[in-house]
Amino acid sequence: MIRVPEVIQNVSGIKIHGKVIKSLLFTTDIAIIRNTNANAILAVYPFTPQPVITHAIIMASDIPVFSGVGGGLTQGKRAVNLALDAEFQGAMGVVVNAPTANEIIKKIRMTIDIPIIVTIVSEAEDIKGRVDAGATILNVSGAKKTPQIVKKVRDICPNIPIIATGGPTDDTIMETIEAGANAISYTPPTNAEIFSHVMDKYREERQ
Repeated sequence: MIRVPEVIQNVSGIKIHGKVIKSLLFTTDIAIIRNTNANAILAVYPFTPQPVITHAIIMASDIPVFSGVGGGLTQGKRAVNLALDAEFQGAMGVVVNAPTANEIIKKIRMTIDIPIIVTIVSEAEDIKGRVDAGATILNVSGAKKTPQIVKKVRDICPNIPIIATGGPTDDTIMETIEAGANAISYTPPTNAEIFSHVMDKYREERQ
């Protein structure tokens, strides 16, 4: 099983539909999704979102799924339609990427009832504008600058729930939590990396 770092339990969590979300696994790998102790899945991928992929992930997952619906490569009406489809499929929330225009966020907010998670990658972004447009949760993904961005978001919008990338170590995760994150997204090792370790073990046993 892919276990998220124990330090993540120090976050306050985000309560959605009666469920407290503290850890989110950043993956679309169904095998990994079926074998994790994370509270939810952050299913975002670098291609045009497709309903069949959303459907497959939600059907395979036994924990809540936050589904990517575009905002980068996919804009406009298609992003709005994908958000509505994700809601119909059973997603707990939808995720839009950093380039998404505030007008698109407003249209999505008018179309669906589930939470809208808006990704923030820089301190220079219009954070208040995102919230005013209808963002329910902000997802901070700023690499090494993530704690710094989280602090700025918390200063501007003290009550907005924040998901943030925690980085590779317990110390970096704790720094992000102390900056004000309510939930942490964790990127697991790939299926290939896990299999490599397993195969190494098998080879050692046969020698």
